[in-house]
Amino acid sequence: MRIAAFVLSLLFSLAACAEGDAQNTYEAGKHYYEINPAVRTITGDKIEVAEVFWYGCGHCYKFEQLVKPWQKTLADDVELVKNPAIWRDVMALHSRIYFAAKALGVDEVVNDKAFAALNGSPRQSLADEEAIAKLFKEAGVAEEDFKKAFNSFGVKAQVQQADARARSFGISGTPELVVAGKYRISGRLLNSQEDMLKVANFLIEKERAAKKAGQ
Repeated sequence: MRIAAFVLSLLFSLAACAEGDAQNTYEAGKHYYEINPAVRTITGDKIEVAEVFWYGCGHCYKFEQLVKPWQKTLADDVELVKNPAIWRDVMALHSRIYFAAKALGVDEVVNDKAFAALNGSPRQSLADEEAIAKLFKEAGVAEEDFKKAFNSFGVKAQVQQADARARSFGISGTPELVVAGKYRISGRLLNSQEDMLKVANFLIEKERAAKKAGQ
């Protein structure tokens, strides 16, 4: 009886493992898109995960609350980069918020403030430089330093580069994730934003295995 019980228990364990593997297996075209040709990454030897977003996107605002803790779980060979999306003039203006904040070393603080301003209550439009300057002032940045960074050639060039990368990714909305410049994850294919991160984990492992095989 004990042997029979042990065998039965083992079979149940194997079945559970198989079910778990199936749940963590995702297919191109069904759970994510393949990007062809692949887009060049900007993270060197690390596996790049690009988060394409817009501060004024309510879905991005919610997704950010998931991405923050998830980012802390990433291995040292993975790097998350943010890529603002642009298809309207105001989005180009908001993209400058991200890159100016990054240049001034206050991106984490300003990112939170920008998301809250455009999605909280009462909502702000952040439709001009004066309104945006207040975010940086609250983050402890002098007005002169803000203006210098916000209107710098470097920031404007980064905005153009981010726009070009997003278009190369084939972005259809926000938020979306792109792994290694090869795979695009859209919420349109999945049931939840949590699923987007599960697929990202799967694709990170896929890319890691491919890199090891190529060594």
